[in-house]
Amino acid sequence: MRAKGHRPGTPKAAPRDDVALYVSQLPSYVFGPRATMWWGTFGVIAIEGMVFALAAASYFYLRSHAREWPLGVPPPELSWGMVNMAILAVSTLPNHWTKRAAEQHDLRKVRIGLTVCVAFALAFLVVRIFEFRSLNVGWDTNAYGSIVWLLLALHTAHLLTDFVDTAVLTVLMYTGPIEGRRYADVADNAVYWDFVVLAWIPLYFIVYWAPRL
Repeated sequence: MRAKGHRPGTPKAAPRDDVALYVSQLPSYVFGPRATMWWGTFGVIAIEGMVFALAAASYFYLRSHAREWPLGVPPPELSWGMVNMAILAVSTLPNHWTKRAAEQHDLRKVRIGLTVCVAFALAFLVVRIFEFRSLNVGWDTNAYGSIVWLLLALHTAHLLTDFVDTAVLTVLMYTGPIEGRRYADVADNAVYWDFVVLAWIPLYFIVYWAPRL
């Protein structure tokens, strides 16, 4: 008995248009955990977070082996550190506003938000110069000076990296061409800025308040 199916010598039926899968209209980018770049951003955050943790552990290790802390110098001045803490805290507001605007593909708001975020980052970097000058110790004075400068330098490097990234995104969003994936880049950049802000909270207490305890 011949099996049911296509008969030899007869032409096959043409594919039906209503069941064909068209992918040309699908977006080439996504937001959040479905995006590869989002996972890459969190991978970088995990690695750099571990670097901060190791540096903080080194600080307390050195402190546990010292008879006095700080070593022969006064603690850092509080004024500039408090100013930068306030700048970072306030910067989270335009950062999240810009992220929401990017997810809504609102170009005008994204441009405004990125400009404001660049201004906050630049203000923080300027104040950071005064922070280094108010530590009351040089990086090569002793072990205390070295570890304090290392903590501040690590955070400054991450801040400077995000400042450059945000500035580049700002230029791209103003000059174009405006591609959809640029909005996803803006959203991922906002996530990294949150990491920079959150990382500074424990570092601030380590640098400025641990020597006073």
